Amino acid sequence: MERTSSIRRKAMARQHKAEVMIAGEQLRLRLHDGKLIKERRYHLRTYPNCFVAQELIDWLVSHKEAPDRATAVRLMQHLMDHEIVHHVCDKRQLFKDAKLLYRFRKDDGTFPFNTEVKIFMRGQRLYEHLIGEKNSILQLREEHGVAYQRSFPGCQLIDWLLQNGEAESRCGGLDLCRALQEHGIIQHVLKKHDFFDSGLLYQFCINFRRRRRLSQLLHESEQDNDEGVVPSTQEDNHHDSPFVLRKNPPQETTNAFQSVASNKELKQVTSGRRGSLNSLQLHSAGFPPPVQLSSTSALKCNPQSGNTSQNFYM
Repeated sequence: MERTSSIRRKAMARQHKAEVMIAGEQLRLRLHDGKLIKERRYHLRTYPNCFVAQELIDWLVSHKEAPDRATAVRLMQHLMDHEIVHHVCDKRQLFKDAKLLYRFRKDDGTFPFNTEVKIFMRGQRLYEHLIGEKNSILQLREEHGVAYQRSFPGCQLIDWLLQNGEAESRCGGLDLCRALQEHGIIQHVLKKHDFFDSGLLYQFCINFRRRRRLSQLLHESEQDNDEGVVPSTQEDNHHDSPFVLRKNPPQETTNAFQSVASNKELKQVTSGRRGSLNSLQLHSAGFPPPVQLSSTSALKCNPQSGNTSQNFYM
C-alpha cells in the first residue's frame, strides 16, 4: 500500500511537470504567432527567436493570462524553474519584469529531452493514435456498476500495441504500459492497481487536447490535490490539439473527454488529470520501435521573424 501511494505521488508530480511543458509550448506557439518572439540585436550581436521580458508581461496581462504583473512574473518564473525558458546568455536565474532577453529552450535546442519527457511524448503519440481511430479501444465501459469514459482493458491495450508495431512482445508491451503508468500517463480507473495484462480497466490521466490557461499552473502547484481529479470544462471538448499547427477537420469520435449520455442509470466518472501536448514526434525511452529524431536549427523555428534592433541590457 505504501509503495502504491509513493508511485501515485510521483505520478502526480510528473503530471504537473507535464502540464507545465504543455502550457509552455502553448504559450510559445502563441507568441510566435503574435510576433513577440523574433530576432533581436544587442551590442552588435544577434539573438534569434527571443522575447523581451517586459513586453511579454504586458502581453500576459492584456490577454488576461495573469491578473497583474507580479502574477505574470511568477508564471514565467515557474516556466524557468521547469527549464522551459531561460535568459539568452544564462546569466540570470530569475525572471525580471525588465528589458531583458529570454528565449524558449525549444527554440534554441537546449530543452532537456530526458527519459521522462520522451515517455511523456510517447504517451501523447499513442493517445492521439487511439483517440483518432474509428473503432478505438477507448470506450465507455462499466465496472462494478460504474461507467468510465475513454477506458480500456489492459490486455486490449497490449493487443493494440502489438498490432500497430508499438511493441515487439507482450512482455515489451507490459513494460511500456507500466512505464506510462509510472509517469502519470495512464492509471487504473480506481487508482488501486498497477498495470496488468488483464481485463482490469485503465484510462489516460491526461487530456492531451485540452487548451488551458497559464494561471492554472500556479494554482495546481500550490494545491495538494490528493485525488488528482480535476473537473472537466468546455475547453476539454476542443477538437484540435493545441500543438498541431495544421488543423484537421473535427471528427465526431475525437472529442476529448466529452460527456457521454448513457441509457443506463450509471454513475459516470471522467478521467483524472488534464493536459495537451504534440508538436514533437519523439521515440520512447528504451521501448521499441525506435524513431529517428530530426534536429531543427534554432534559426528555423520561426522563419518569419523580423529583425529588430532596440536598447536592451543583459
